[in-house]
Amino acid sequence: MSKSYLVAVNEVVDETIVNRSRFICYLYPCTSPAEAKEQVKDLQQLHPQANHHCYAFLSGKPGDSQMYGFSDDGEPSGTAGRPMLSVLQGSDVGQVCAIVVRYFGGTKLGTGGLQRAYGGSVRQALTILETKTKIPMVHKTLACQYTQVNDVLHLLEQMDCEVLKQDYTESVFLTLALPDEKLNQVQQQLTTISAGQLKLKKLSEGFDNVEK
Repeated sequence: MSKSYLVAVNEVVDETIVNRSRFICYLYPCTSPAEAKEQVKDLQQLHPQANHHCYAFLSGKPGDSQMYGFSDDGEPSGTAGRPMLSVLQGSDVGQVCAIVVRYFGGTKLGTGGLQRAYGGSVRQALTILETKTKIPMVHKTLACQYTQVNDVLHLLEQMDCEVLKQDYTESVFLTLALPDEKLNQVQQQLTTISAGQLKLKKLSEGFDNVEK
């Protein structure tokens, strides 16, 4: 079962200064690794004189172990991208990319100092990030009788389901998008109001995501 989660909505730019080094954090909505890397290229062109363009992204839900990436971009290994990713993962926000552009100020920060600077830059930027709730949806079909349709539509509305298509022939055929986390509850309610006659059926494999 896929539960709802927060995703990034707006773009954020936030700058911090650490021992004369400038750390400029950019946050973007992000739904794929390719999108994140394209944003990095754009910032490399916008800041060609910067010493580093480090990044971390979560292109799926916050806990998805397959949909993330990061880069130290020349900083000592583990001092930039990984701390940035850890902050993103701890924020419980998905579909977000963080890119920190660094202009070296002449003073080396050391391993711990770099980790704190990069992680802190992302943490501060997240405080002004806007989010919305993303609800994973699953498509199903449902056939019912004309005498049942009003009760069915009322139930679907209560459960935040979307009726994508209605076909009225000998029976009523509905194509639905249902919140994945409410799927079992919807089926139980349908069973109750129809004495076991109404059953959701598979339309296609996979999930479609709908924001609410």
